[in-house]
Amino acid sequence: MRPIDLDAIDRKILTIIQADGRISVADLAEQVGLSPSACHRRLKRLEEEAVIEGYVGLVSPAALGRGTSVFVQITLDRQQDQDLRAFEARVMECPEVMECYLMAGEADFLLRVVVADGSDYERLHTQTLTRLPGVARIRSSFTLRTVAKRTTVPMG
Repeated sequence: MRPIDLDAIDRKILTIIQADGRISVADLAEQVGLSPSACHRRLKRLEEEAVIEGYVGLVSPAALGRGTSVFVQITLDRQQDQDLRAFEARVMECPEVMECYLMAGEADFLLRVVVADGSDYERLHTQTLTRLPGVARIRSSFTLRTVAKRTTVPMG
């Protein structure tokens, strides 16, 4: 995907809605110096061009008893297209997997999973992760503390 050409007002709109996705169009328009209708048109264009992928509410995993993040490196026994697709389809069925990336380097995939604690991860590991198609090796790293976690993309 090539970068979309954005002007200063587009960037200001994106900065504001990343901080407050529930802002009204009228309030957003006032902050960026546009009429509500012009601001609405810009928002729609940004949505249609997939610059804005969607709107979400951020939920605290810890508040729901899933305060432990584990980064899991998974290496498959083969890296054929069909093996990668089979793994990806099955990993998408696992609700504890918050992020999954196809990697270049030592591991084939990097996952971030959320669990309650070490015992909960052991359950996930033995009942789900080791049973994913083609898994040859799993390396897990438990987080001790979150130092930085951003949901905003820099506009620079």
